[in-house]
Amino acid sequence: MAMPIEVSDKEEFLNLSQKASECRVKRLKDVVKLKLRTPRHLYTIKLDEETAEEVLREIKCPIIDV
Repeated sequence: MAMPIEVSDKEEFLNLSQKASECRVKRLKDVVKLKLRTPRHLYTIKLDEETAEEVLREIKCPIIDV
């Protein structure tokens, strides 16, 4: 079983979201973790609350709050 791949660039994350089947959102105390499930890998990114909301508005796949 492979480990999730952490992405640091939000533009790359948005490009990956085009082929993702879902995006899971996990809201922690001071950070929001977004997880993209693609057919092959799980990609994650950690963002602050404001940036995460901007990214979520641009994502085309279904969004699931965890």
